[in-house]
Amino acid sequence: MNLEIPRKFRGLVNQAHQVAEHYFRPISRKYDKAEHAYPKELDMLAALLDGMNAGSPDAVGAGSASKRGASREQEEGIKNGGNMAALLGVMELCWGDVGLLLAMPRQGLGNAAIAAVANEEQLQRFAGTWAAMAITEPGCGSDSAAIRTTAVRDGDHYVLNGEKIFVTSGERADAVVVWATLDRSLGRAAIKSFVVERGTPGMTITRLEKKLGIKASDTAAISFVDCRVPAKNLLGNPEIDVQKGFAGVMETFDNTRPLVAGMAIGVAKAALDRTRELLKKSCAFDYRKPLFSVSHAEATLYRLEAEWEAARLLALRAAWMADNRMPNSKEASIAKAKAGRVATEITLKCVELAGALGYGEDELLEKWARDSKILDIFEGTQQIQMLIVARRVLGKTSSELK
Repeated sequence: MNLEIPRKFRGLVNQAHQVAEHYFRPISRKYDKAEHAYPKELDMLAALLDGMNAGSPDAVGAGSASKRGASREQEEGIKNGGNMAALLGVMELCWGDVGLLLAMPRQGLGNAAIAAVANEEQLQRFAGTWAAMAITEPGCGSDSAAIRTTAVRDGDHYVLNGEKIFVTSGERADAVVVWATLDRSLGRAAIKSFVVERGTPGMTITRLEKKLGIKASDTAAISFVDCRVPAKNLLGNPEIDVQKGFAGVMETFDNTRPLVAGMAIGVAKAALDRTRELLKKSCAFDYRKPLFSVSHAEATLYRLEAEWEAARLLALRAAWMADNRMPNSKEASIAKAKAGRVATEITLKCVELAGALGYGEDELLEKWARDSKILDIFEGTQQIQMLIVARRVLGKTSSELK
């Protein structure tokens, strides 16, 4: 495994870091205090990103995270593509602010879903669409197979009925990718994803959530009552394949979980960097000394840095496998589980190491500690990721290992 950033992405990483430092950081506290206010400063940044992606074979952002790629390229050797570019960009941008990244137009998790399972016609039709993703329901959290929102075929439309909660960018996005079942009796095999455009009759934003962190990002609850969606908006194959299950829909997670890991890695790096800066007057940071001969604060920071590096390498591997069209469900879950847990531990411990300074609003450390917790929860909780990994390692199905 090559541990260096691919040369073709070094410019991207540098640009993303500059955006994080000079664009996100200055407005980070502003939108933390103004929950539900849309960060208008992001419009220009989103337009610049659209320009960068125009005509690029390695586009940057959520929409580039998929396993699509020409087989000819695979025959020629290893490839670093859209998944790696998206991951590296996310790491740097979340060093600036996680909430602001999640609020970026056209970079929603729904865009990753479209990139993963849409057909060519849908990819063209939804190009430029800002898509949120609606999975979680009041009675269905981490178990995506328990979805109860229904989609019933009626001529050239599907009629959706149900309720979704915790939809990131649900109010602001142009469309929402909604997971619904075509037939509850068939279980997970009947679950499909639908692109429901904002303003569709029957789709209603019922509330916006007040949250612990990522306050720059809106989180909505949405109800669907006899909501008619064109049949052509069903992503991927409309046929129910009981043997395959909903593997096509779940492929979305294989691409997005490394990105969520990247978010966790970015905010954890921000906390480590700032804490090191605050402690440099009292700590020598001499890596040549054994841990028992340095201060507790210094030894703690070394341990946290090691955990951070492990999480980073796991995320890079999962993204690289996706770029090379390798099955990466296990690796994506490992990366997400490790990074989510590590980010929470690092940011909280950094608040502790900084003492009273870390707990106040004069520093962003306390904000990063609040922001990091969601990264261990959404896109599948820590417990769900461990369950998925166990199933893959033991060769068990979801019914055999619950």
